Amino acid sequence: MSESFRRYLRALPDFPDVLPEFDPAAAPADPAELFRQWLAEALEAGVPQPNACSLATADADGRPSSRMLILKDIDADGWHFATSRESRKGHELTSNPHAALNFFWQPQGRQVRVAGDVVALSAAASAADWHARPGADGTENPNWQLYAVRPREIEFWQARHDRRHIRHRYPTR
Repeated sequence: MSESFRRYLRALPDFPDVLPEFDPAAAPADPAELFRQWLAEALEAGVPQPNACSLATADADGRPSSRMLILKDIDADGWHFATSRESRKGHELTSNPHAALNFFWQPQGRQVRVAGDVVALSAAASAADWHARPGADGTENPNWQLYAVRPREIEFWQARHDRRHIRHRYPTR
């Protein structure tokens, strides 16, 4: 059964026949600008929830976990996401304030990876994020925390059918 499953997995299609071109030499100097371009292209291509990403964290012993969430913003503070401080990821970020985000837009054969230190943003910013959530009912949530990943690594990845995938890394702090 294992060998047939392995063959089954290898036979699955990888990417669509037509993939976007990407020339790292023509990429903007600001990675946030390139991200916004790729996000807009993913949305235009009909990618559902192109603002969804995997957040990887690790506990104090270095045991990793990951889950999907929504990117809230990108600004001078970093790449924003939010969660309850009482959640598993909230506890992991308290004990090990490092994380990685991974966006994957399969129809375009694109990924964006962002890794770095995580900082908790202000109580006011966290409350504003809580109240802006769909279905917000005006109640407060003192455990809600808006965080920002301050990148030390940002990589844009473009698939190619010849398997010579393009990786474009931005220098960070």
